[in-house]
Amino acid sequence: MDPLDRIDEIIAMVESARAMPMSRNCILDRAELIAVLEELRSELPSELRRSVALLEERDKIIDAGRREAERIIKEGEAEHARLVSVNEITVSAEHEGARIVAEARQEAQRLRDEVDEYVDTALANFEQFLTRALASIERGRDKMHALREIGSFVPDEGERPLPFS
Repeated sequence: MDPLDRIDEIIAMVESARAMPMSRNCILDRAELIAVLEELRSELPSELRRSVALLEERDKIIDAGRREAERIIKEGEAEHARLVSVNEITVSAEHEGARIVAEARQEAQRLRDEVDEYVDTALANFEQFLTRALASIERGRDKMHALREIGSFVPDEGERPLPFS
């Protein structure tokens, strides 16, 4: 389950918890809440590993693009040099070599632009995920602080105490 779904599940648990009479406090099943929080804790590292893997993949793509660009440029320069060395077609060889080098540079730039766009999109998606996660966590903490500020509830005889007091 997605960590954001876990956070939504925790919020739903708090919102649907039985309210204490004449109080803003509520009764929650401590074991159930702890279990859900532990599942959330176990899922977050996998999301972080995914982001690290994404960054490593981005670096590999960038490196591959650079290597390919260098290879294309070297091929263009080699072709250019070969064509220039032939006396009969020296002028056309220079033009052809320059064209190949220009195409190689354009292709290299296009590959760099595509990689940058892909990485930017992936990082933007991850940023949105983290922003939503942080907002959910902040809402949960705000609710927890609000409950703490209300104060502790002393139960009447026979009533169960609040799980967080």
